[in-house]
Amino acid sequence: MRAWIVGVSALMLAGGALAQPASLPKSAPLPKDLDVLFWTQHQRDAAFRATETLTKVNTIAAGGAVHPLGQGAPLKISMDMDAYMAHQRNAGLIILQDGKIRFEKYAMGYGPEGRWTSFSVAKSFTSSLVGAAVKDGYIKSLEDKVSAYIPGLRGSAYDDVTVRQLLTMTSGVKWNEDYTDRNSDVALFDRHQPDPGEDITVSYMKRLPREAPAGTKWVYKTGETNLIGVLVSSATGKTLSSYLSEKIWTPFGMEGEAIWMLGRTGHEIAGCCISARLRDYARFGLFILGGGKAGGKDVLPADWLPQATQRQADIDQPGRGYGFQWWTNDDGSFAAQGIFGQGIFIDPKRKLVIASNGNWPTATDPEGVGKEREDMYRAVQAAVDAEASHHSHH
Repeated sequence: MRAWIVGVSALMLAGGALAQPASLPKSAPLPKDLDVLFWTQHQRDAAFRATETLTKVNTIAAGGAVHPLGQGAPLKISMDMDAYMAHQRNAGLIILQDGKIRFEKYAMGYGPEGRWTSFSVAKSFTSSLVGAAVKDGYIKSLEDKVSAYIPGLRGSAYDDVTVRQLLTMTSGVKWNEDYTDRNSDVALFDRHQPDPGEDITVSYMKRLPREAPAGTKWVYKTGETNLIGVLVSSATGKTLSSYLSEKIWTPFGMEGEAIWMLGRTGHEIAGCCISARLRDYARFGLFILGGGKAGGKDVLPADWLPQATQRQADIDQPGRGYGFQWWTNDDGSFAAQGIFGQGIFIDPKRKLVIASNGNWPTATDPEGVGKEREDMYRAVQAAVDAEASHHSHH
C-alpha cells in the first residue's frame, strides 16, 4: 500500500513502443517494452527532460506578458541545501516566498530553460481544469454523475459515481495501483486493446467492478484522474492542452510552452506527464496561492480551492488527507506530488511555494528521500517563521 505517495508510471500508462530519445547515449538504449520503473537511473536522467522524444505530445501554448518573479534575499535555511539536493538527485529546486525567489538552484546539467516531466503533479493541474469547466458552465455540478458527461461509461460501475467522488478518489470502484505487480490495473491498462473508436481510459475503466459503495472508500487511482481528463475534454469540447493554455498558461503568464504526453488513443494522460519549466511549476503554485486568478479574471469558482486543497478523504495517515487531487496537511499546507521526486508544495499561511524536479534513486521512498523532502519543507517553514519573528521584534 505504498501507492498513496506515488505518482504514476507514465509510460506504462502511455502505451505503445517508445522511440529512442535523441538525448540518450548509445550505451543506454531505452528498452522498447519496459516502463519507466525498469529503466536505469542514467536512462531516466536523460528521458525525464526529453519526454517529447519518447511519445506523441500536445503543446500547451504560452503567450503574452510573462508573470515576473522578483528576486528576494536568500532564505536562511537550517539544512545544507547543496547536500540535500545531491541526495535527492534534484535537477532543480525553487522556493518562492511572497512571490519572490528566495532560493533557486539547478543541477545534473539541467537549467531554467529546460523542461522536466511532472509525473502525478499533473493531477492537480487536471483537477483545476475541472474547476475551470464548472466556472465556465461546461460542468453543471460536482454532484452530477460522471456517466452524464462520458456516455461510454453508461451501464458501468461509474453510473453511481459523481464528479466529486472522482476528484477525491472515493468512487468505490476496484483498482490496483501496485507498480511492481505486472497484473495490477496500472499494468493491465497498458496492455488493454481499446474498443474501436473509444478512448482507452473509458474502454478499460468501464469494465472495473465495484468494491465499496461510492463515496465510502479512498483508493489512489491514476486511471480515475485519466477519466477526469476525459470528463473535462468531453464537457468542454477542447483538448486538455488547449484548455489549460486558454485558462491558465497564457493568461497567468507562464514563461515557456509546456507539453502534455498523449496516450495511445490520442488523449492527454490526465493523471500524469506534463513537462514544463521549473519556474512555471512554481508559477502554477502562485496561481493557486492567489486564489485561482489569471489575467485579472477568476478562473475557478469561489468555493473551489477551499474544498480542493483541504482534506475531503481520509487516507489513514495522521495529519494528512486528500482533497481534489491535492495531498493535504492539517496545518493548511498542501502539495502536488509525482514519483521520482516531482513536487509543488504550497503553504498559504507563509505565502510559500516550493517546486522540485528530480530523479530519486527509486520511484517512491516514503521513509527515505520522501521523508527527507518533508523535513526540507518543515525547515523552510521554520526559516520563514524565524524571519517573521525577527522582523516583528525590530
